[in-house]
Amino acid sequence: MFSRRAKAPQDFGEIRAFLGEGTSFSGALRFEGTVRLDGQFEGDVSGGDLLIIGETATVQADIKVGSLVVGGRVEGNIVARKRVEILPTAQVSGTIKTSSLVVCDGAVLNASCEMRREEVKVVHLSQKRGDEAQSAERFLGNR
Repeated sequence: MFSRRAKAPQDFGEIRAFLGEGTSFSGALRFEGTVRLDGQFEGDVSGGDLLIIGETATVQADIKVGSLVVGGRVEGNIVARKRVEILPTAQVSGTIKTSSLVVCDGAVLNASCEMRREEVKVVHLSQKRGDEAQSAERFLGNR
């Protein structure tokens, strides 16, 4: 869960939207693909893919995404289906719900965390076939 070394910068693929350093925005951000925030943002963020919060970013938001990488300051509720990675320069406070959490050495984390794997519903085929056979027998037996 805790890492002593920072990772080398990663290639996150094509960035579809970018809020640069020195800019600010309030509102709701909905996205697909990869989005990077380096300015100030306040509001709600939701997307199915990756949100990158850069070192110069300050974010006060409810965040619901596929994956999240934090290098700046975040205050709010975070829900990430796949992964949250908190880099050494990050400061995070609020709540985090995710299935995978990585906190690098040097990061500041003041949050309640809930980690769950996505539940998988299992249907046993032999049981299902048996139920169908009993239903068919009852139906045919009533004729």
